[in-house]
Amino acid sequence: MITDTHTHLYSEQFDQDRDAMIQRAKDAGVQRFFIPAIDSSYTQRMFSLEENYPSDVFLMMGLHPTSVKENFKSELQHVKDWITKKSFVAIGEIGIDLYWDKTFIKEQQEAFQLQIQWAKQQNLPIVIHCRDAFDEIFEILELEKGPNLYGIFHCFTGTLAQAKKAMSYNMKLGIGGVATFKNGKIDTFLNQIPIQHIVLETDAPYLSPSPHRGKRNESSYITYVIEKLATIYKLSFNEIANITTENSKEVFGI
Repeated sequence: MITDTHTHLYSEQFDQDRDAMIQRAKDAGVQRFFIPAIDSSYTQRMFSLEENYPSDVFLMMGLHPTSVKENFKSELQHVKDWITKKSFVAIGEIGIDLYWDKTFIKEQQEAFQLQIQWAKQQNLPIVIHCRDAFDEIFEILELEKGPNLYGIFHCFTGTLAQAKKAMSYNMKLGIGGVATFKNGKIDTFLNQIPIQHIVLETDAPYLSPSPHRGKRNESSYITYVIEKLATIYKLSFNEIANITTENSKEVFGI
């Protein structure tokens, strides 16, 4: 059984062939799709997806750091309202992204910390989005660390030292298409990280693995990531799939 722990199946990029794309993933062995939130503009699309695939998709709720703008307080209220009246499997994706724009760094930090606190109150894992912001992310995790802080460092692209630090905060590493890139770097040290700390993801429609790099990603392409990890860990395809699915169950509780 394969689990995609991070896929935006509700994306507009799938509007023309969503059902066929999900069927391709199922045919490839993907049985569990975990769906991160972005902001209020996508909430209804997420709920529609859940209605159409009630036994396959599992929804998160949260405010993505690149959606933290002037109106971030009302966006956070939207998150708070929904997590108090509906069940979600995680708070995510949340974090800090300084790649595109540093204008709202203070607001991003505030939104990240507050949503971590909500996750802890609800006994939910967090799913972290980090881009050009490892120090800023770790600073807040250090403030919030404890037995009820846990989750996934989505699309992990850091160093071995940063991987170890992330794991010290009860985070598993979300590994996707970047592991297949020639210049992805993480493939050079993943074998030093016990596979119990790894979960699989696509981040579809983004970050398509080789040989589809630069094209639209989809959940079925997770098989390329599994093949890469099978080589790195010297395990079979099915062993990688099953171990990482068990790891995802440990995080999400389902």
